[in-house]
Amino acid sequence: MPEKPDMDNDIRNIRIFDTTLRDGEQSPGATMTTEEKLQLARQLARLGVDIIEAGFAIASDGDFNAIRLIGGEVEGPVICSLARAKEGDVKRAYEAIKDAPRHRIHTFHSSSDIHLKYQYRIGRDEALKRSVEMVELARSLVEDVEFSPMDATRTEIGYLSEMVEAVIGAGASTVNIPDTVGYTTPEEFGAMIRELRKRVSNIDDAVISVHCHNDLGLAVANSLAAVYNGAGQVECTINGIGERAGNCSMEEVAMALRTRRDFFRADTNIVSEEITRSSRLVTKITGMEVQPNKAIVGANAFSHEAGIHQDGLLKEKTTYEIISPESVGLHHGTKLVLGKHSGRHAFKSRLVELGHDLADDDIEVAFKRFKDLADQKKDIFDEDIETIVSTELMKTQEVFSLDGLTVNAGTDKAPRATVRIRVTETDEVIEREMGGDGPVDAIYRAIAEITGTKSKLQKFDIKGITGGTDALGEVTVTLEEDDRVVRGHGAHTDILVAAAMAYITAINKLAAKQAG
Repeated sequence: MPEKPDMDNDIRNIRIFDTTLRDGEQSPGATMTTEEKLQLARQLARLGVDIIEAGFAIASDGDFNAIRLIGGEVEGPVICSLARAKEGDVKRAYEAIKDAPRHRIHTFHSSSDIHLKYQYRIGRDEALKRSVEMVELARSLVEDVEFSPMDATRTEIGYLSEMVEAVIGAGASTVNIPDTVGYTTPEEFGAMIRELRKRVSNIDDAVISVHCHNDLGLAVANSLAAVYNGAGQVECTINGIGERAGNCSMEEVAMALRTRRDFFRADTNIVSEEITRSSRLVTKITGMEVQPNKAIVGANAFSHEAGIHQDGLLKEKTTYEIISPESVGLHHGTKLVLGKHSGRHAFKSRLVELGHDLADDDIEVAFKRFKDLADQKKDIFDEDIETIVSTELMKTQEVFSLDGLTVNAGTDKAPRATVRIRVTETDEVIEREMGGDGPVDAIYRAIAEITGTKSKLQKFDIKGITGGTDALGEVTVTLEEDDRVVRGHGAHTDILVAAAMAYITAINKLAAKQAG
């Protein structure tokens, strides 16, 4: 396993408090079995998270048993249970985590006036009293206690400061400032952390943590702003899963700090090479797919299609890549996606990777065919490129070439095909319309009429080169004439065009043999 990063003396170590098993599981449809939670907890330990919030012990017997099992079997991280500021919750949390070598109780109570008035129906004094009492109870059971004033970012700063100071005095060693509804902005949140550090006299006796939700898409930005202004712990989930719009994404925070240590003067204990594996495990367990353009772990995170980007990357990776794929455990490395925006440099590089050492003129021919194909289908696969090389560069000199094709057919219409063929020697274009038993038969009758071939069709094979409805289709035909047997190949997203190309290629081979 790769080693955790060494910290310079002036680089702060930011604790990663992973709540995938608790807050992440609150995503609709993301419920996990006890065995799945244990499997994920083991991976979180390999990932190097500092604290695992394994569940909400009072919520159900299943949650309680999962927390206790994880505490007994997973080594390394602190194992934590969430508890409301209620005596029964706190005691139940303790029973769940007490056998873990390193354990924490995380208790919480709302602090905002909107929560106290409409949800709890109590005043500020009562909320403060309950919070202090439950922190004291938790501290009598364990040494490591965390407290969260829920909806902190919508709480008046004077009262929030009073509550934070009181719970630290009662024994909380970590005070979490949650943006419970994803309401704040980076500038506001950073200022709040600074203000708390000024106002709270005993703030240095506790670690400031932050727990940001993503309702406005700012969870990571807000968390980083908090770190920049003095927070020492970030609460987050793998892939950013969580209720509503989700939580702060662990992988994004970890890699932002790792990549910009120069700016934040902070880093984490995360073993970044385990990030991709962790992300995929969460996807597998929860069934919640990651969007392709998701930072760090999305399918396109290290994919480049734009020609200017590909050219730069082939010359020097740092031109367009600030994180190496290998650093997050993605072993296939940078992916140059070939598409209509790709340039010659990337196309030539892929040809070389596939074992084709082509002359410049042949590369130009293949590149033009590649561009034509890229306008017709979204994704270009290696098999497509192989087919381009085999059909465009390894074919015999053209006597005839396809100039145009129109087919009319249907369940209640007799198939008819109109084919235009260009005669290379004279540059004459000849057109014929023919009927047939099916679209391909009609096409082949028209081609035979134009070229005058006397060959017999021995074999007709068709296959999809790649997946998808826009897949490149390949047709192979075998023709026989005067004891001579030739094969022709054609590839196109329109299988009827591919069929015509294959037939004409074979006829060209017969013409070449006759000339020889």
